[in-house]
Amino acid sequence: MKQFGKLYEQQYAVALFNSVRFEIEGGGGTQSQLLHRKDPLAGHCIFSGSLYQYLEETRKWRGRFVSVTNSYTLSLYDSQAAHDRGLQSRVTINCAGYRVLCSMEEYMDVIHNSLPDIKAKVGNRPFIKLDNKLPLILWHPYARHYYFCVVTEKEQKKWLAVLRDCVRHSNNALPEDCIVETPAFTDSVRLYRQAKGHYGSWDMMCGAAPQILANLVMETLHPQLRHVIGPRLKGKMQQRQRNWMLICAAAYKQVLAQASSQYEALTEACGAHRAQLDARLRTDMDQIITSKEHVTSKIRALVLPKAEELLRTSIQPYINSILEALMEPTSRGFSEVRDVFFKELVEISKNSLNGGGKEKLGEQLDRLSMLAFHPVKMQGSYEKMEQLNLEGLQQRFDVSSPSVFISRAQILMREQMDNAVYTFEQLLQQALEAQGQDDVCNTIQKCQERVLKKYDYDSSTVRKKFFREALLQIIIPYMLQQLAPACTPELPRFQELIFEDFSRFLLVENMYEEVVLQSVTKEIMMAVKEAAVQRKHNLYRDSMILTSSDPNLHLLEESPSVDWAAKFGGEEPDGSMNSSGEGRAPERRRRQVVSMIHLDDGPLPYESCLEVPAVELIPEEDGQIFGEGEEEEEPDSSEDPKSPDSVNLIRDLINPVVEVEISTAEEQLSPVSSGTDATKGLIAVEDGLLEEVTHVTTIVESHSKKSPQTILQKLGTVKKCEEGGALQKEEKVDPEEESEEEAVDELPQLAADSSSQNDSGFQSLTNDRLSQGEPLPIKAGLGGEGPTISPTQVEVHLV
Repeated sequence: MKQFGKLYEQQYAVALFNSVRFEIEGGGGTQSQLLHRKDPLAGHCIFSGSLYQYLEETRKWRGRFVSVTNSYTLSLYDSQAAHDRGLQSRVTINCAGYRVLCSMEEYMDVIHNSLPDIKAKVGNRPFIKLDNKLPLILWHPYARHYYFCVVTEKEQKKWLAVLRDCVRHSNNALPEDCIVETPAFTDSVRLYRQAKGHYGSWDMMCGAAPQILANLVMETLHPQLRHVIGPRLKGKMQQRQRNWMLICAAAYKQVLAQASSQYEALTEACGAHRAQLDARLRTDMDQIITSKEHVTSKIRALVLPKAEELLRTSIQPYINSILEALMEPTSRGFSEVRDVFFKELVEISKNSLNGGGKEKLGEQLDRLSMLAFHPVKMQGSYEKMEQLNLEGLQQRFDVSSPSVFISRAQILMREQMDNAVYTFEQLLQQALEAQGQDDVCNTIQKCQERVLKKYDYDSSTVRKKFFREALLQIIIPYMLQQLAPACTPELPRFQELIFEDFSRFLLVENMYEEVVLQSVTKEIMMAVKEAAVQRKHNLYRDSMILTSSDPNLHLLEESPSVDWAAKFGGEEPDGSMNSSGEGRAPERRRRQVVSMIHLDDGPLPYESCLEVPAVELIPEEDGQIFGEGEEEEEPDSSEDPKSPDSVNLIRDLINPVVEVEISTAEEQLSPVSSGTDATKGLIAVEDGLLEEVTHVTTIVESHSKKSPQTILQKLGTVKKCEEGGALQKEEKVDPEEESEEEAVDELPQLAADSSSQNDSGFQSLTNDRLSQGEPLPIKAGLGGEGPTISPTQVEVHLV
């Protein structure tokens, strides 16, 4: 964090310089034809429904009601009633960095690769039994995993789309409107990883800044922990895997907490000096720009010949191949977005022609406003992009995976869909106010044609920009890595050419990367322009301008979203109602984007938080993690399920304690005392493996010896059994003693050890009829007959 803090302070000043320069000089890209909505999800929630969650603490499946808020976080409740009453959720999950897995086979493959030198046996069963249910697993390389399941494939498909949308949105958490903080942060992360030898895109650039920082720390810490702790984990394979996951989750939790606090302090310190830096920049902007151009020309003379040679021999032949691989799935995805939007408008027009009524029209238009955020309806478009294949190119240019480009394209698809919907709403609202509601169908069709033309133009612009950025993200890291041995050692001498007053805003390393960027930008621009000239994948030329563009359309961008249900006099849509049909309280009323799941066979069987039948455990894992004889209680609702946060708990997972009971004669106890001694040796455990012993803790338990008189007094408390069982009806059994007896009956029968017993060793035939009454007299006869005698006259023979 200290090294990152220094990089961030440097890049903060550079990002502030670029921001102020852009503000002064102006410029920008092509203006979009579609309107942009600022807060599309205000007053809405994404989805809510019921599913099962597997609790590792109790090893049971429990019914949960899940609410997906407009921030795309998962909130888990005991039941829908608890959610509707506004109670605190049991668990809140931020999905950044997670992957959604829908099969136990896929999950077990990932788990088996988590620790080195651990190979799963053929046909090895997973440690979670599903009972013919369909799984949904949230997997994270460092954080805690979450296990869910549903009953039908219809539920699984809907939940899969919802969870993947949550992951997609949570990964894209860096605010784009922070024109100084966000560029400074991303450049600092990139330079930090390059200093460690990691060039190219990074899969764990996910979530908010503290989460990315925690992932950055774990990228180095995780292999070290696995190397040090992995060989010291004891037990069977699945036991070691579970303990390793607990250790990783505990380490990640601590790293995330420290990264959050330190990053907050870092941003506050940089923000405190922003006004001073801004004033200096505006005063000396011309001199700073002149100095930068002078130093850049010197760096260009050194770097450009080497960069052009590398570009000509190793990059230029592959630019068209990379571009074609990107264009095919991306264009099909944007085309699918257009088709989904068109079909929704056709359905609305059909309803208007068939006399569906204004209330029905209002409901349809209200659902249309959230079309871009409906994960099920958008899933087809997203799946088109998931077919992106960069194999071969990945190995040559050292691209870890195409997931970064897939996620970015899907975010752009959703933005374009929402822009098209919002533009249609504003145009329709304007037309209805001017022409009235007499011919709604014709008005809808005219607005539809205008919006589709604008969508085609903006879609082309957005895709071309995406292609250029993707090519740069693939090529630039490769060039920097190849040029580093020859160019990086020469860079420090250029720092002397920069005035000390401007050294905070002009960094040689940033100017060096700009020179490399400029060397390849021309080739990338030409490749994208050539594809547009050939009309590949419906791309427009840069010089093309829509003749039917509306110069005053952007005046409507500040208008709020239209409440169509209220405008046409309809009731609130079904999304705002709970499953029982009762509306929520007005202060918590939120319209739901995705409708609840309704099965044909009736309601879901787990609306209440009823316990699912216990899971059948694997024999080798029974009692190894949570212990035997403990009560299987659900964790407190105010706390998340525990992971080994303390160092001692993590140490116990690495070095387990084995208890060995040894019987020792009384004459051998005198020199032995309780305590812990360090030692070295080996001991054979249950599976036959030899484990190293580092410490031996001795606990001496002494038991007092019973005299014959004590035995007789104990025997004297036993009541005589009467015929007919009259006393059996009057006696009362302590519930605690009864439960203890039942618990003992369930345990395996152990060999008796007299040294560990608290009684004298005798067991009366009437032990189950003990009472707290007065002692009975001792009779001389065996059958309880004869005269009463004194206990001192009894002679006892021990055999």
